[in-house]
Amino acid sequence: MEVIICPNAQRVGEVAAAKAARIAGPIGPKVVLGVATGSSPVQTFAELARLVDAGELDVSEASAFALDEYVGIPEGHPESYHEIIRKTVTEPMHLDPSRVHVPNGFADDLAAACVAYEDAIRAAGGVDIQFLGVGSNGHIGFNEPTSSLSSRTRIKTLAARTREDNARFFDSIEQVPRHCLTQGLGTIMDARNVILVATGSGKAHAIAQVVEGPITAMYPGSVLQLHQHATIVVDADAAAELSLADYYKETYANLPDWQRLDV
Repeated sequence: MEVIICPNAQRVGEVAAAKAARIAGPIGPKVVLGVATGSSPVQTFAELARLVDAGELDVSEASAFALDEYVGIPEGHPESYHEIIRKTVTEPMHLDPSRVHVPNGFADDLAAACVAYEDAIRAAGGVDIQFLGVGSNGHIGFNEPTSSLSSRTRIKTLAARTREDNARFFDSIEQVPRHCLTQGLGTIMDARNVILVATGSGKAHAIAQVVEGPITAMYPGSVLQLHQHATIVVDADAAAELSLADYYKETYANLPDWQRLDV
């Protein structure tokens, strides 16, 4: 696991995007992206869009798969993840909408929709770069605490803390759906590369547990300790509870030239 500590949220986005661009470059325009919602990845996607517009990144034939979607929210609702991905990823990065996939939380048969989503990821050849945020309780995707570490795409009941955290996007907590479809932890772990971003002091405890705590379903993101190519990019506030913060900074400052990020 590579841990990169940045001074602020803007730098987190720049570094995470630079890391993704370095991975995507050799793959070419057909790179398969796993994309996330939430506040933390927004700066990363904005920076990727800048690289696309500057001609420094070619995603003209890319596919994208979102992590999750609410169940029980009307189609077209501004807080549906279909809409958020459209506004933060598809349009800014000029992706072909037909190649951008979001779990179908509006389906009549949700179980079948989950199977179909797994099939679609496999048909695309698997995810090359999975972007992640992390919840304050350590969830990635909507894999709440006690989620199976080998779980696949499925319906989940949102924890009260997650609904409270997401209430800021709605008029009231009563409007926050109680259920979602989410890629499982096993699905996420199948991605060839993972880039997790987190900013703000509210994520400090979760990051400490994900990076330095035991691998446990109580902090689902800790499963990333088993991933061969996981990069954690955080700002100083989100890194505040990391016991080895100085080591991570020293490591990044002394990378060999061929591992450095040009940002």
